Amino acid sequence: MKFLVIGGSGLIGSKVVQRLRAKGHEAIAASSSSGVNTLTGAGLDEAMAGVDTVIDLANSPSFEDKAVLDFFQTSGRNLVAAERRAGIAHHVALSIVGTDRVAAAGSGYMRAKVAQETIIRESGVPYTIIHSTQFFEFLAGIAKSAAGGDTITLSTGYIQPIASDDVADAVVRTSLGQPANGVVEIAGPDKLRMSELVGRFLTIINDPHHVVGDAKAPYFGAVLADDSLLPGPDATLGEIDFHAWLKSSQYASFASAA
Repeated sequence: MKFLVIGGSGLIGSKVVQRLRAKGHEAIAASSSSGVNTLTGAGLDEAMAGVDTVIDLANSPSFEDKAVLDFFQTSGRNLVAAERRAGIAHHVALSIVGTDRVAAAGSGYMRAKVAQETIIRESGVPYTIIHSTQFFEFLAGIAKSAAGGDTITLSTGYIQPIASDDVADAVVRTSLGQPANGVVEIAGPDKLRMSELVGRFLTIINDPHHVVGDAKAPYFGAVLADDSLLPGPDATLGEIDFHAWLKSSQYASFASAA
Protein backbone atom coordinates (compact mmCIF):
# COMPACT_ATOMS: atom_id res chain seq x y z
CA MET A 1 0.00 0.00 0.00
CA LYS A 2 1.00 3.61 -0.50
CA PHE A 3 0.65 6.15 2.31
CA LEU A 4 1.01 9.92 2.41
CA VAL A 5 1.94 11.07 5.91
CA ILE A 6 1.22 14.76 6.47
CA GLY A 7 3.61 15.94 9.18
CA GLY A 8 5.80 12.97 8.36
CA SER A 9 8.94 14.50 9.85
CA GLY A 10 7.44 15.19 13.29
CA LEU A 11 7.51 13.21 16.54
CA ILE A 12 4.74 10.79 15.56
CA GLY A 13 5.07 11.14 11.80
CA SER A 14 8.69 10.02 11.64
CA LYS A 15 7.87 6.92 13.71
CA VAL A 16 4.85 6.12 11.54
CA VAL A 17 6.84 6.44 8.31
CA GLN A 18 9.56 4.18 9.70
CA ARG A 19 7.08 1.53 10.82
CA LEU A 20 5.15 1.49 7.55
CA ARG A 21 8.34 1.14 5.51
CA ALA A 22 9.53 -1.66 7.79
CA LYS A 23 6.30 -3.50 6.94
CA GLY A 24 7.07 -3.18 3.23
CA HIS A 25 4.74 -0.31 2.40
CA GLU A 26 5.53 2.90 0.54
CA ALA A 27 5.28 5.86 2.94
CA ILE A 28 5.84 9.43 1.80
CA ALA A 29 6.82 11.90 4.53
CA ALA A 30 5.12 15.13 3.47
CA SER A 31 5.82 18.58 4.88
CA SER A 32 6.36 22.11 3.63
CA SER A 33 10.08 21.35 3.36
CA SER A 34 9.27 18.53 0.91
CA GLY A 35 7.10 20.80 -1.22
CA VAL A 36 3.71 19.84 0.24
CA ASN A 37 1.87 22.74 1.87
CA THR A 38 -1.58 22.01 3.26
CA LEU A 39 -2.28 25.70 3.93
CA THR A 40 -1.83 26.73 0.29
CA GLY A 41 -2.62 23.36 -1.25
CA ALA A 42 0.70 23.38 -3.10
CA GLY A 43 1.98 19.91 -3.96
CA LEU A 44 -1.02 18.01 -2.60
CA ASP A 45 -2.33 16.68 -5.91
CA GLU A 46 1.11 15.49 -6.98
CA ALA A 47 1.83 13.89 -3.59
CA MET A 48 -1.47 11.97 -3.60
CA ALA A 49 -0.91 10.28 -6.95
CA GLY A 50 -1.37 6.55 -6.41
CA VAL A 51 -1.87 6.95 -2.65
CA ASP A 52 -4.29 4.65 -0.83
CA THR A 53 -4.36 6.30 2.60
CA VAL A 54 -3.60 9.81 3.84
CA ILE A 55 -2.46 10.11 7.46
CA ASP A 56 -2.82 13.63 8.86
CA LEU A 57 -0.48 14.27 11.79
CA ALA A 58 0.13 17.97 11.20
CA ASN A 59 -0.19 20.55 13.98
CA SER A 60 -0.57 24.29 13.96
CA PRO A 61 2.65 26.32 14.41
CA SER A 62 0.66 28.77 16.56
CA PHE A 63 -1.72 28.00 19.42
CA GLU A 64 -3.33 31.47 19.37
CA ASP A 65 -7.08 30.99 19.02
CA LYS A 66 -7.62 32.54 15.58
CA ALA A 67 -4.37 31.25 14.10
CA VAL A 68 -4.97 27.67 15.17
CA LEU A 69 -8.57 27.74 13.91
CA ASP A 70 -7.45 29.14 10.57
CA PHE A 71 -4.76 26.46 10.31
CA PHE A 72 -6.99 23.46 10.94
CA GLN A 73 -9.87 24.75 8.82
CA THR A 74 -7.75 25.76 5.84
CA SER A 75 -5.49 22.73 6.00
CA GLY A 76 -8.42 20.39 6.50
CA ARG A 77 -10.39 21.75 3.57
CA ASN A 78 -7.41 21.63 1.24
CA LEU A 79 -6.63 18.06 2.26
CA VAL A 80 -10.10 16.64 1.77
CA ALA A 81 -10.56 18.47 -1.54
CA ALA A 82 -7.35 16.91 -2.86
CA GLU A 83 -8.38 13.52 -1.45
CA ARG A 84 -11.70 13.63 -3.30
CA ARG A 85 -9.90 14.45 -6.54
CA ALA A 86 -7.43 11.59 -5.96
CA GLY A 87 -10.03 9.05 -4.84
CA ILE A 88 -8.31 8.41 -1.50
CA ALA A 89 -9.72 5.31 0.21
CA HIS A 90 -8.96 6.22 3.84
CA HIS A 91 -8.22 9.46 5.71
CA VAL A 92 -6.67 8.91 9.14
CA ALA A 93 -6.36 11.90 11.47
CA LEU A 94 -4.79 12.13 14.91
CA SER A 95 -6.76 14.23 17.38
CA ILE A 96 -7.24 14.47 21.14
CA VAL A 97 -9.39 12.71 23.72
CA GLY A 98 -11.99 15.09 25.12
CA THR A 99 -12.04 17.59 22.25
CA ASP A 100 -15.76 18.37 22.59
CA ARG A 101 -15.65 18.57 26.40
CA VAL A 102 -12.59 20.83 26.57
CA ALA A 103 -13.77 22.99 23.65
CA ALA A 104 -17.06 23.57 25.46
CA ALA A 105 -15.08 24.62 28.54
CA GLY A 106 -13.40 27.43 26.60
CA SER A 107 -10.32 26.04 24.85
CA GLY A 108 -9.68 27.76 21.51
CA TYR A 109 -7.24 25.03 20.51
CA MET A 110 -9.82 22.32 21.10
CA ARG A 111 -12.46 24.30 19.21
CA ALA A 112 -10.08 24.27 16.27
CA LYS A 113 -9.66 20.50 16.56
CA VAL A 114 -13.43 20.09 16.64
CA ALA A 115 -13.63 22.17 13.44
CA GLN A 116 -10.99 19.93 11.82
CA GLU A 117 -12.93 16.80 12.79
CA THR A 118 -16.17 18.26 11.40
CA ILE A 119 -14.51 18.86 8.02
CA ILE A 120 -13.30 15.24 7.98
CA ARG A 121 -16.73 13.84 8.89
CA GLU A 122 -18.49 15.89 6.22
CA SER A 123 -15.89 15.31 3.49
CA GLY A 124 -17.36 12.17 1.96
CA VAL A 125 -13.91 10.52 2.21
CA PRO A 126 -13.85 7.30 4.30
CA TYR A 127 -12.09 8.17 7.55
CA THR A 128 -10.93 7.23 11.00
CA ILE A 129 -10.26 9.85 13.68
CA ILE A 130 -7.90 8.69 16.42
CA HIS A 131 -8.44 10.43 19.74
CA SER A 132 -5.27 10.16 21.83
CA THR A 133 -4.54 11.26 25.37
CA GLN A 134 -1.54 13.51 26.09
CA PHE A 135 1.92 12.19 25.28
CA PHE A 136 4.54 11.62 28.00
CA GLU A 137 6.85 13.61 25.75
CA PHE A 138 4.71 16.71 26.43
CA LEU A 139 5.27 16.75 30.20
CA ALA A 140 8.12 19.28 30.06
CA GLY A 141 6.08 21.50 27.74
CA ILE A 142 3.03 21.34 30.02
CA ALA A 143 5.23 22.42 32.92
CA LYS A 144 6.82 25.25 30.96
CA SER A 145 3.48 26.59 29.76
CA ALA A 146 2.25 27.04 33.34
CA ALA A 147 5.47 28.30 34.96
CA GLY A 148 5.46 31.55 36.88
CA GLY A 149 8.65 32.22 38.77
CA ASP A 150 9.55 29.23 40.93
CA THR A 151 5.98 27.88 40.93
CA ILE A 152 4.00 25.94 38.36
CA THR A 153 0.25 25.89 38.86
CA LEU A 154 -1.51 23.04 37.08
CA SER A 155 -4.94 21.49 36.88
CA THR A 156 -5.77 18.63 39.22
CA GLY A 157 -7.83 17.00 36.45
CA TYR A 158 -6.88 13.46 35.51
CA ILE A 159 -4.82 12.53 32.48
CA GLN A 160 -3.94 9.09 31.13
CA PRO A 161 -0.71 9.83 29.22
CA ILE A 162 0.62 7.64 26.44
CA ALA A 163 4.08 7.16 24.96
CA SER A 164 4.68 8.35 21.40
CA ASP A 165 5.81 4.84 20.42
CA ASP A 166 2.41 3.47 21.44
CA VAL A 167 0.72 6.30 19.52
CA ALA A 168 2.73 5.51 16.38
CA ASP A 169 1.84 1.82 16.67
CA ALA A 170 -1.85 2.71 16.96
CA VAL A 171 -1.72 5.06 13.96
CA VAL A 172 -0.08 2.35 11.83
CA ARG A 173 -2.54 -0.30 12.98
CA THR A 174 -5.49 1.98 12.22
CA SER A 175 -4.08 3.02 8.85
CA LEU A 176 -3.71 -0.59 7.74
CA GLY A 177 -7.29 -1.36 8.72
CA GLN A 178 -10.64 -0.42 7.27
CA PRO A 179 -12.10 3.08 7.82
CA ALA A 180 -14.20 3.25 10.99
CA ASN A 181 -16.07 6.34 9.76
CA GLY A 182 -15.94 7.37 13.39
CA VAL A 183 -13.62 7.84 16.35
CA VAL A 184 -11.32 5.36 18.06
CA GLU A 185 -9.59 6.20 21.34
CA ILE A 186 -6.09 5.39 22.59
CA ALA A 187 -4.57 6.10 25.99
CA GLY A 188 -1.78 5.14 28.33
CA PRO A 189 -2.12 2.44 30.97
CA ASP A 190 -2.38 4.65 34.08
CA LYS A 191 -4.70 7.45 35.22
CA LEU A 192 -2.98 10.23 37.17
CA ARG A 193 -3.71 13.80 38.18
CA MET A 194 -1.92 16.23 35.88
CA SER A 195 -0.41 18.28 38.70
CA GLU A 196 0.83 15.18 40.54
CA LEU A 197 2.42 13.57 37.48
CA VAL A 198 4.18 16.75 36.36
CA GLY A 199 5.37 17.33 39.94
CA ARG A 200 6.75 13.80 40.09
CA PHE A 201 8.43 14.23 36.70
CA LEU A 202 10.11 17.49 37.67
CA THR A 203 11.33 16.03 40.96
CA ILE A 204 12.87 13.07 39.14
CA ILE A 205 14.75 15.26 36.65
CA ASN A 206 15.91 17.60 39.45
CA ASP A 207 13.95 20.58 38.22
CA PRO A 208 13.61 23.09 41.10
CA HIS A 209 10.13 24.33 40.22
CA HIS A 210 7.40 23.66 42.77
CA VAL A 211 4.12 22.34 41.34
CA VAL A 212 0.84 23.49 42.87
CA GLY A 213 -2.39 21.70 42.03
CA ASP A 214 -5.42 23.90 41.44
CA ALA A 215 -8.75 22.57 40.19
CA LYS A 216 -9.39 25.95 38.52
CA ALA A 217 -6.04 26.23 36.75
CA PRO A 218 -6.70 26.41 32.98
CA TYR A 219 -5.33 23.94 30.46
CA PHE A 220 -5.28 25.26 26.88
CA GLY A 221 -7.63 27.98 28.10
CA ALA A 222 -10.18 25.65 29.72
CA VAL A 223 -10.90 24.67 33.31
CA LEU A 224 -11.00 20.89 33.40
CA ALA A 225 -13.38 18.57 35.16
CA ASP A 226 -11.75 15.50 36.69
CA ASP A 227 -12.61 13.41 33.62
CA SER A 228 -12.30 15.99 30.79
CA LEU A 229 -9.17 14.36 29.34
CA LEU A 230 -9.95 10.74 30.14
CA PRO A 231 -10.89 8.15 27.49
CA GLY A 232 -13.98 6.00 27.53
CA PRO A 233 -14.07 2.33 28.55
CA ASP A 234 -13.45 1.06 25.01
CA ALA A 235 -10.14 2.86 24.51
CA THR A 236 -7.13 0.81 23.39
CA LEU A 237 -4.44 1.14 26.05
CA GLY A 238 -0.72 1.37 25.33
CA GLU A 239 1.75 -0.86 27.14
CA ILE A 240 4.39 1.76 28.06
CA ASP A 241 3.90 3.29 31.51
CA PHE A 242 5.66 6.34 32.97
CA HIS A 243 8.67 4.47 34.31
CA ALA A 244 9.19 2.49 31.09
CA TRP A 245 8.89 5.67 29.01
CA LEU A 246 11.36 7.48 31.25
CA LYS A 247 13.95 4.70 30.83
CA SER A 248 13.82 5.03 27.04
CA SER A 249 13.59 8.83 26.89
CA GLN A 250 16.14 11.64 26.93
CA TYR A 251 15.71 11.56 30.72
CA ALA A 252 16.91 7.94 30.99
CA SER A 253 19.74 8.89 33.35
CA PHE A 254 17.10 9.87 35.95
CA ALA A 255 15.05 6.68 35.59
CA SER A 256 16.38 5.04 38.76
CA ALA A 257 14.69 7.77 40.81
CA ALA A 258 11.26 7.10 39.29
